[in-house]
Amino acid sequence: MKTNLWTLSGLVGVLMALLSPAASVRAQGEAADYPAKPIRIVVGFTPGGGPDITARHIAQKLGEAWKQQVLVENRPGAGGTLAAGMVARAPADGYMLLSVSSAHAIAAALYAKLPYDTFADLSGVTLTASSKYVLVVPPSLGIRKVSELLAAAKARPGQLNFSSAGVGSGTHFAGEMLRSMAGIDVVHVPFKGIPEALADTMTGRVQFFMAPIANAVNPVRDGRLVGLGVSSLERDPLLPELPTLHEAGVAGYQSQLWFGLLTASAVPRPIIAKLNREISRVLSEPELKARWSAIGIEPRPDTPEAFDRLIREDVATFSRIARAANIRAD
Repeated sequence: MKTNLWTLSGLVGVLMALLSPAASVRAQGEAADYPAKPIRIVVGFTPGGGPDITARHIAQKLGEAWKQQVLVENRPGAGGTLAAGMVARAPADGYMLLSVSSAHAIAAALYAKLPYDTFADLSGVTLTASSKYVLVVPPSLGIRKVSELLAAAKARPGQLNFSSAGVGSGTHFAGEMLRSMAGIDVVHVPFKGIPEALADTMTGRVQFFMAPIANAVNPVRDGRLVGLGVSSLERDPLLPELPTLHEAGVAGYQSQLWFGLLTASAVPRPIIAKLNREISRVLSEPELKARWSAIGIEPRPDTPEAFDRLIREDVATFSRIARAANIRAD
């Protein structure tokens, strides 16, 4: 019996060795023929935001290069998790992609149950872009420096408010990170979205907001808001006069808003590699870089593996912030 078992085990090993190259050859063949039909990029948010803007530009360029339709489909709801579940359950053929933002990592940190496994069901194709937040205050506050805002917050603990685009949003986490790292006691006031948060910051109902730079640049330039600093470790060319928060005294502060593309994890790696190569080429085009830079978005192509690592790292970071600030999903 022992000999038979070893014989059976050996046969299984031989069969697996024979099948593995065959599977690899088949996957390479699928990649060579890809795409043979229209590709869909699903966006879990309404039109106009970063995940939608970046997806539409990429879709146009891929369609031109591959002579195949690349369609963008908006499926908003539940912070992008409905769209993520849809892509996670899609056939593993590479014809359905998911355009995400940092909110994808936030969802994994906030929700105990999701309609998919963040790490097992979805895989990175590439990081596509990143953007910054700008710390803004109303002109009526009379504050012009980060140090002045922090001094006011420390002089009046629990009396200053900061706005966000909603509980668990990227702007909420950016504000909570500032509160924690600067050691200030401030009150979070969530709004339905970025426009509402901006409007109430302009009027002075709330005292500060970590606003996405794409939304903040014009109000800062025309004086409706006062910009104090940017969330990256380097200054931004759209508002070069503003220091980084790190420069301004919040040592080590860094918070980025990123965008990227995912697909079902079972999609053959050669297809993911082909998508990555072509999208990276698109993101390196000077014309696209110029269009995105004008609205505060920087192309950031990366490897699928590096994008997966970024998501894991951000889930861990957001989980720590959520626990410390007692942030819970509604």
